[in-house]
Amino acid sequence: MAGAVTVPDSAQRVAVVGGGPGGLYAAALLKRLDPARSVTVWERNAPDDTFGFGVVLSDETLGGIEHADPVVYAALQRHFVRWDDIDIVHAGTRQTSGGHGFAALGRKRLLQILHERCRELGVDLRFRSEAPHVDRLAAEHDLVVAADGVHSTTRDTYSHVFRPHVATHRCRYIWLAADFAFDAFRFEIAETEHGVMQLHGYPYSRPSPDHHPSTKPSGPQHRCGASTVIVEMREEVWRAAGFDELDEQESVARCAKIFADALGGRPLKANKSAWTTFRTVVNEHWSHGNVVLLGDAAHTAHFSIGSGTKLAVEDALALAACLTEQPDVASALAAYEAERKPVVASTQRAARASLEWFENIGLYLDQPPRQFAFNLLTRSRRVTHDNLRLRDASFTEAVERDFGCPPGTPPMFTPFRLRGLTLRNRVVVSPMDMYSATDGVPGDFHLVHLGARALGGAGLVMTEMVCVSPEGRITPGCAGLYTGQQAEAWKRVVRFVHTQAPGTAIGVQLGHSGRKGSTKLMWEGIDEPLEEGNWPLAAASPIPYRPDSQTPRELTRSQLTDIREQFTSAAWRAARAGFDLLELHCAHGYLLSGFLSPLTNHRTDAYGGSLERRLRFPLEVFDAVRAVWPAERPMTVRISATDWAEGGTSAEDAVDIARAFAEHGADAIDVSTGQVVADERPEFGRSYQTPYADRIRHATGRPVIAVGAISSWDDVNSLILAGRTDLCALARPHLYDPHWTLHAAAEQGYDGPGAVWPAPYRAGSRRPQTGRTDAPKPRLTLGS
Repeated sequence: MAGAVTVPDSAQRVAVVGGGPGGLYAAALLKRLDPARSVTVWERNAPDDTFGFGVVLSDETLGGIEHADPVVYAALQRHFVRWDDIDIVHAGTRQTSGGHGFAALGRKRLLQILHERCRELGVDLRFRSEAPHVDRLAAEHDLVVAADGVHSTTRDTYSHVFRPHVATHRCRYIWLAADFAFDAFRFEIAETEHGVMQLHGYPYSRPSPDHHPSTKPSGPQHRCGASTVIVEMREEVWRAAGFDELDEQESVARCAKIFADALGGRPLKANKSAWTTFRTVVNEHWSHGNVVLLGDAAHTAHFSIGSGTKLAVEDALALAACLTEQPDVASALAAYEAERKPVVASTQRAARASLEWFENIGLYLDQPPRQFAFNLLTRSRRVTHDNLRLRDASFTEAVERDFGCPPGTPPMFTPFRLRGLTLRNRVVVSPMDMYSATDGVPGDFHLVHLGARALGGAGLVMTEMVCVSPEGRITPGCAGLYTGQQAEAWKRVVRFVHTQAPGTAIGVQLGHSGRKGSTKLMWEGIDEPLEEGNWPLAAASPIPYRPDSQTPRELTRSQLTDIREQFTSAAWRAARAGFDLLELHCAHGYLLSGFLSPLTNHRTDAYGGSLERRLRFPLEVFDAVRAVWPAERPMTVRISATDWAEGGTSAEDAVDIARAFAEHGADAIDVSTGQVVADERPEFGRSYQTPYADRIRHATGRPVIAVGAISSWDDVNSLILAGRTDLCALARPHLYDPHWTLHAAAEQGYDGPGAVWPAPYRAGSRRPQTGRTDAPKPRLTLGS
């Protein structure tokens, strides 16, 4: 077994399994860096066999190739097709955005270049040859590079070590080609009687210099150029259209007919093309002894961000560098994995966002054409509003005009109305538990904390979760609204915000801890039970949050009535205190959330079982609170749109939950996720929760508040302008900088009604200079 091999200090005998771009480039680099190495590549197919047509490489990847092997770079340069534009065609209109900078070439040409380079360097290429079993390779070589693709035999052999996770997604797609060159990267959306289908197309071969464009079917590829064409649709659309019953030739003809406008009536061609579903591959570990995974064997990223070959080539660059820099193979493989895993994880998050956007493309078809195009361009969150403005200012400005942005106004500083409340901008200070109250009474800390953030320019400042009873507290330091003294203290905070930060709204979030109560202050041990002074807990079902947590009692019907009255009493006090907005906390595993999730609600009465029944008590509380809350003031609901745990709330459930609250009068849905069960497995990442808000917004037509690792004003502008959310709630950025919103305005050069500096602070509305700027400029530049 590979794990039993004594790993030598240097990789002088190298076996590469798989002759794709990643494996070949790794072989070439390793041989070039040490000509004394013996490097052998096993490839089961013939040299000119290839699947797919064109590949895309980024400028960053090309820069790495240029530094590592100028010979390969020069050969690639001679064959690359470069273009800047992206065309989005939908509903009879074409939107074009420029400045994107792509480079592509044919996959067969790329392999030929790498074959030639490997032969020049003395790599032993063995085509039409199955590699020996990996155990034998590991025993006979110092290093085994497993570049054997998404269906990697090596990965399967050592699955107990690599611990792969393979996720299959909802769309079917097929790789095809056209014998002409698109003049841009093209996305075309077809709304058919069976459902939505999309085409992804890009050129990978230039027309010959003597070629003259024609609308007639094209001739040989070398004369007319060539393009990759991928046709994609959801599984149910694919079946409804009958593609599951067609052979390859019939599928190709049908696709050419559906996208005849994009193709100019030209045919499509196949190359052992088959409809398939994309598989996202993630491995916990990338090496085992002297065996290491590379490229698709280690990871995959959806084709819609064009990263498969790019990642494989970058893997090869990193592996070769680590083997050069580290003292032995074991250290090199550890360094390689440490270097590449975070990069790949980031790319996979972007690819997942892009993949899911296309899976749910039907949600966006009613958007105005330019906003739809902007949404598509920013779908992976790697292209942002600010980034796109640098690439194509005129396109971005046109999207802003359509959205209603006054000249010079970023999207985040446009107003938004909820019932009788108009927010002057789209920024919300998210509810953040401070655990700093005494007997539930907010004090000077709350006045300063919330007052500072109100002065900081946000459109809406939210309190922490304010508890409706002593038993409903999370910790002894939680604030409440169950006594007159607490109400008077909150009135003081509200008065300060309204008088000192006019134009800023303040909202209260009401909640009950349920089974997550009677715990220590966060900084003393989050979710850990109190060592003394505990109070009894109540929940939908008698299920402790953690093994060491207190087991709550299951609430009886009379107790449910009591709790509902506690919420209405707190809401009445909140109204008297002058809050502008009330949010009902039905998320994060607290009491009302505990009724919604099937993982925490095991009741067999009218309040458990189906989703409709699980919704019953939270809706009863909502209706009771809405009845006492002033009609002109908005009311929102925070939900956990997923439990991040098997068997929990699904994305479809979240839409139904949001729709139910909307039908009962919720003015907006505040869409969070998780914290419902202790063994959750969230998929963290930038703006990682926003897709749930996006889906709920488009499925229900109700405004949403997006939360979750939204940390930059560029993210806020992007999400708002794309129509994925209406408001953005930020927590930690406002802890780091209470004036985050005003500083965002200053950094964007915005001075208008959406971000008004308090009079005493106006002198600080410009960013201070941070260093000397008057140093003399060089007078001469000397050549080297």
